Amino acid sequence: MKLLGKLLSSISANTWEFLRSDKAILVWASLVGVLSGLVAVLLKNGVSLIRYGIFSAQTLSGYNFILGLGPLIGLLLTAWFVKKVLNGDHPGGGIPATLHALSTRRGSLKRTWLFAPIVTSIFSVGFGGSGGLEAPAVQAGAAIGSEIASQTKRNFYRRRLLIACAATASLSAMFKAPIAALIFAVEVIMIDLTAASLVPLIFASLASLLTAYFLIEGEDILAVTDLTPFAVSRLPFYIVLGLLAGLGSVIFTRFYIASSRFVARFKQPITRILIAGTIVGWAVASFPSLYGEGYEVINSLFMGFSHDLANELIPLEKAEGVALIGVLLIAWALKPILTGLTVGAGGVAGVFAPALFGGALLGYVFALSVNLIFGPDTIPVGNAVLVGLGGMMAGVLHAPLTAIFLASEISGGYELFVPLMLGAALSYLVSKVIVKNSIYTRELAERGELLTHDKDKSVLTLMSLTSEIETDFLPVSPDYTLGVLVRVISQSHRNLHPVVDDKGKFLGQIDLQDIRQIMFDRDRYENTLVKDLLVVPDNCIIENEKMESVMSKFEMSGAWNLPVISNKGKYIGYVSRSRLFNAYRSWLKETSSV
Repeated sequence: MKLLGKLLSSISANTWEFLRSDKAILVWASLVGVLSGLVAVLLKNGVSLIRYGIFSAQTLSGYNFILGLGPLIGLLLTAWFVKKVLNGDHPGGGIPATLHALSTRRGSLKRTWLFAPIVTSIFSVGFGGSGGLEAPAVQAGAAIGSEIASQTKRNFYRRRLLIACAATASLSAMFKAPIAALIFAVEVIMIDLTAASLVPLIFASLASLLTAYFLIEGEDILAVTDLTPFAVSRLPFYIVLGLLAGLGSVIFTRFYIASSRFVARFKQPITRILIAGTIVGWAVASFPSLYGEGYEVINSLFMGFSHDLANELIPLEKAEGVALIGVLLIAWALKPILTGLTVGAGGVAGVFAPALFGGALLGYVFALSVNLIFGPDTIPVGNAVLVGLGGMMAGVLHAPLTAIFLASEISGGYELFVPLMLGAALSYLVSKVIVKNSIYTRELAERGELLTHDKDKSVLTLMSLTSEIETDFLPVSPDYTLGVLVRVISQSHRNLHPVVDDKGKFLGQIDLQDIRQIMFDRDRYENTLVKDLLVVPDNCIIENEKMESVMSKFEMSGAWNLPVISNKGKYIGYVSRSRLFNAYRSWLKETSSV
């Protein structure tokens, strides 16, 4: 950060004025792209290095238990880093943490996220924990975009756009799929696809892609081969596969959530680590193909090979037919469970790669089953793997367009665009009906903190009730006489007065309009009490209530002011309809202009 500060301070005044203007958005988008590409390269190389060391040690020693120790070591190192370096501030869940910061902190991400997701995910995934690197890459890249927005003093829209550029760049570098990465920002980060946002996203995606091409040698993480052109006669099979992918997405999501909650029930962090590390380690030692992200398995499935995966549990001569399908289904079910255990125990990893792993495996099992029943080559294995991969991704992440274009880009063409569209659409529909929100957005949606493409709801989510509360209303006691009340009114510029008891509890309110006829009747000054005049409003607002509910109460009551009270009923202040309307217009402007 000091280096970034020195660099910015050395810029001339004219240049700095340009860089802070809207005209410089493409410069910043490109910079975010390059830096996010470097993050992706660092993550890939870091995990590959640790993986190579672990597998080399296992090969040289001949002991599989070395693989089993990896996940436990990774979780322990992650916990140590969080405690000693981050002072207990865990980076959180990657993309969900980023979305939460967008909705509750105006997109201001923590500076520790510039490096914390990188180090912790390298430990968690590199040593064999189940999960992907895409979410940590997006989180670290988003922190870069947020920091640039802070340094250039830009509004919320600019900050959100740069965070979306980081998400686009991260996935573009990971998969070398720039179009799918761009669509991911629209579907998951919820950026509006307008002319003002499209071009910066393209620049960020291309900058990251070129960075990855220059620095990452060798094959892509997903290498698709042996695909057969689409044939209409196979359409019914693709329809069935799409429906199965939707059901599989629901099962994946529930397995992941259940295992994560299971290990999170243990209060002591070391207990969670020991339990999760032991279970994941045992699974990896018994089933090495479940180690880390699992892209090697996906690539072998595209080529039609699954015997290495099956032979880890059953002898080679039995690795065929129903027995083979059974073993592969076990591996399919274990992946989300192990991912949930890794994340629940404090590991840092995403569900992107496990979803792809599960989809590819589901497609392969489907092809084996169909070809076993209807005869060889009824459906090409590679085609089924690709459609299953896209379907599971669409269902788990609730991002069908991202799934379609990612599968198309990694396969090098659009020959299977029809079955990909069909599979992704059906899977998404089935999953959406059963599971309303994705793994990324589930908790945010439940708390009412999720930004969506619904502009009205997004603005209400961004608005803060606390900042709109007015506290200059003079409270009165229920035991005040009318004479005392008149003296309080003479000192106030408000027409409303909250009535509170000696413990601060809100009892009702006095409206000047309601007592205007008697407030000048001096004969009633001593024998009329406030408690006889107060009116209990039809609606009160709770201090932590969501803005959508607040607006609904104003609409139902027709009031111009409503009291705000604590969860225990204590008076806090008032919020007015006009103030909320002004705040709404201000946020609408800030979220709609560059």
